[in-house]
Amino acid sequence: MTRLLIEPPRPQAVREHRNAPWFAVGSVCVGAFMGQLDASIVTLAFPALQREFHASLAAAQWVSLGYLLALVGLLAGAGRLADAAGRKLVYLYGFVVFTVASAACGFAPSLGLLVAFRVVQAAGAAMLQANSVALVVTSVPRSRMRAGLGMQAAAQALGLALGPTVGGLLVGSAGWRWVFWVNVPVGCAALVVGRYLLPRTRERAAAARFDWQGLVLLATASTALLLAISGASGLGLPLWAMITLAAAAVTATVALRARERRATAPLIDLSLLRTRAVSAGLAGAMCGYLVLFGPLALIPQILTARGTGATYAGLVLTALPAGFALAALAADRVLPDRFGNRHRCLLGGAVAAISAGALVLGQAGLGVTAVLLALLGMGLGLFIPANNTAIMAAIPSRLSATAGGMVNMTRGAGTALGIAMVTLALHTTTSVPAGARLAFAALAVVAVLATATGTTARASET
Repeated sequence: MTRLLIEPPRPQAVREHRNAPWFAVGSVCVGAFMGQLDASIVTLAFPALQREFHASLAAAQWVSLGYLLALVGLLAGAGRLADAAGRKLVYLYGFVVFTVASAACGFAPSLGLLVAFRVVQAAGAAMLQANSVALVVTSVPRSRMRAGLGMQAAAQALGLALGPTVGGLLVGSAGWRWVFWVNVPVGCAALVVGRYLLPRTRERAAAARFDWQGLVLLATASTALLLAISGASGLGLPLWAMITLAAAAVTATVALRARERRATAPLIDLSLLRTRAVSAGLAGAMCGYLVLFGPLALIPQILTARGTGATYAGLVLTALPAGFALAALAADRVLPDRFGNRHRCLLGGAVAAISAGALVLGQAGLGVTAVLLALLGMGLGLFIPANNTAIMAAIPSRLSATAGGMVNMTRGAGTALGIAMVTLALHTTTSVPAGARLAFAALAVVAVLATATGTTARASET
């Protein structure tokens, strides 16, 4: 049993290979790909879940909502645990939990149990995502950190892009249960690959009593906030419930801040947020992912209202993550070395803001829409990896997983807020075109805010 709590070493041939850092990055990319594939693939199963369990759309959406709420609430805790117990260890066990829960989701006999298994799956995903950024940072040379994080971001974008296509094929040919079972063979293979390619943790934070009270307060704050926003976006909650949830979110946030200030081993190290590059960078990360995920919920609604077929809608939508992946992978090859994180954040944020602003005009043809979405993705593909690199460069290496968990927590929050913002815009306007213009205007403003946070990055660093 003791061996199960010890990080296994890599084979000597792997450890001494000149490409050993990139083997580790490739292993992390598998988890990044799976996480985003799962996030986008499940939405294609909603109609089948409604028919299977005789449920409403609002009930079926809890399959995604429950996963997202659990993920946001657990990421910081998973990062703190990994910094103390070992990042490789927690990452590998994350694959175990995620894979077993995926199999259970496929066998779920009721919608309630499916949501419960999705929460367990989110716990495994939190163990993966909280460590992904940290494993990249601690595996590659500092001079190649941004390139490694760009590869990880590109893997996320690829999973996001393939999700709708793969989900549609699986649901249409094999049934909704295979949307979850597809994770099982991939997860088993990733577990073996990670065992032999990932390095052991070289530097750990001191082990301390886990901050369970902070975790409960964080989960309460994030859950109440997202439920309140979802209620305002048409979830069907009464007004008193939304007011109560908003009040609970504020109360839990104030209590969390007070708790973390006096805790000996806080879940969220508030001292890290006193560094301007970290606090502003996390705000920028949330804004960037909000702008990235908002159109993924908005564009299908626009094209469906125009009478565009699902196949063409999917192809147009793929332009966004494809542009993101292209910029994230090619930036280091195309841009000069002196073009540091600050320049990339400013350029990428500006391109994203201009592209979102152009989409406000609406009624563009499919070709023009695809080009603008590709430009939006390219802007974010420049901004997000550079922003994440600036955050990680400002944090001690012993807290890499804690910081990575915070980065991924803001990504989850940005994802939820992007979808909620789009849904709210469509819900509060009289037509889809009007809602789309309002949503893209809001996304353009958020992109401008993201660009402003980029000024905190250092002028030149890796």
